[in-house]
Amino acid sequence: MWDRLITDCHVATMVAQPGNPLGLFPNAAIGIADGRIVRVGKRTELAGFRARDVVACGGAWVTPGLVDCHTHLVFGGTRANEHAMRRAGATYEEIAKAGGGIASTVKATREAGTDELRDQSRRRLHALMKGGVTTVEIKSGYGLDTASEIRLLNAARAIGRDEPVRLVTTLLALHALPPERKDDRDVYVRMVAEEMIPAVARAGLASSVDAFCESIAFTPAEVERVFTAARANGLPVRLHAEQLSNQNGAALAASYKALSADHLEHLDALGARAMAATGTVAVLLPGAYYALQEVRKPPVQLLRDTGVPIAIATDCNPGTSPLLNPQLAMNMACTLFGLTPEEALQGMTVNAARALGLAHEVGTIDAGKAADLCVWRVGELSELGYWIGLPGPERRIFGGLDS
Repeated sequence: MWDRLITDCHVATMVAQPGNPLGLFPNAAIGIADGRIVRVGKRTELAGFRARDVVACGGAWVTPGLVDCHTHLVFGGTRANEHAMRRAGATYEEIAKAGGGIASTVKATREAGTDELRDQSRRRLHALMKGGVTTVEIKSGYGLDTASEIRLLNAARAIGRDEPVRLVTTLLALHALPPERKDDRDVYVRMVAEEMIPAVARAGLASSVDAFCESIAFTPAEVERVFTAARANGLPVRLHAEQLSNQNGAALAASYKALSADHLEHLDALGARAMAATGTVAVLLPGAYYALQEVRKPPVQLLRDTGVPIAIATDCNPGTSPLLNPQLAMNMACTLFGLTPEEALQGMTVNAARALGLAHEVGTIDAGKAADLCVWRVGELSELGYWIGLPGPERRIFGGLDS
C-alpha cells in the first residue's frame, strides 16, 4: 500500500521525451511512498493501487517543486537607498565605488545579531516557499572573513532545518574585498584559498564554492586560485560570470567543470561552447537585469544553438535583485529574455536541479525521486510564465506531505 495517491490531474514530469519535451501526462496520477515517487502514469493505469491517502486534484496541473538555484538570502539590512540612487542615474559600478553595493551589506550583516539575521532571512525563505519553491540555494558572501562566512552558512542551515524545504549552501568566497583588505587583494585571496575554503570544507557547511569574476570584483587569475583550492578540498564550483563585461569567466568556469555560470549577459560564443562541452548550466537572473535596468540581454539563442541548459533563479539579494516571487522570475525570463514558457518552467525545475548537482534527487517527477511537487490551479502550463506575480501553487508538497 502506498502512502499517497495524487490523482485526477495533469502532470508535467519534466522528463523529456521525443516530441514531448516537458514529459506531459494528461489525466494522470502519482503514487508516493516513504517521501518518494513510486510511479507516475495514466490515471487508469494506477486505479488498481491502494493508498492510505487519495488526493483528487480536480484537473489541476502538477509539476515538480520549484528549484531556486541562485539566492543570497541571508543578509542584514536592505539597500533601498541604492534603489533611489539608481533612479537618480547612478550606475552599479558608481554605487560600489562610493562605498555602497556589497560593502554596505557586509557592514549591516556583520552588525546584525544572530537571531535578527535568522528572523529576517526566514521571512524571505517563507516567501519563496509560498511561491512553490521546495529546493533553494543560499550563498554566503556578506561576511568576508572566515568566522563571518561560517556564521552565515550556519545561519542558512539553521533557518532551513525546521522548514519543509531542501536547502543547499554555497560558500561565495570571492564576492567583494572586505574593507580591511581593500588595499591588499593578494592577502585576502590567499586567505580564502588557504584558510576559509579548508575550514568550511572540514565543517561540511557548503556544497560548492562560488566567486564573482568581474571588473569591479575579482580577476580570472584570482578566481583560478580559489577554484584550485575548492577542487583540492573536494568542492565543486560555480561562478558569477559575464554580468557587466566579458572577462572570459564562463570558459574559465567550464575548465573547472563548474556546475553553473550565472548572469551571462556578456557571454560570447567561445564561452558558450566551453559550457556546452562540460555540461555547465547557464543560470539566467532576470531580476538583476530588471533592477539594474540593463540593456544587454543574455544571448539566449546562442545558448539554445550550443545546447547549454538554461536555468532561471530569483537571485534574491538586497542590492540588485530584491525578488521573492519565483513566478515573477519566470515571467521576466519570458518577457525580458525571450524564453518560452516551457523553457522557463524547465529553468526552475530540471535545469535548476542540474545547476545544484541535484538532478538525481529533484527537478523531475520520476520513480525514485523525492516527492516534491506543486499543484497549480491553471488551465494550461503556459500560465506559469504568463501571470505577473502568480500568488503560488494551490498545494505545495514536500517529501510527500502537504506543506
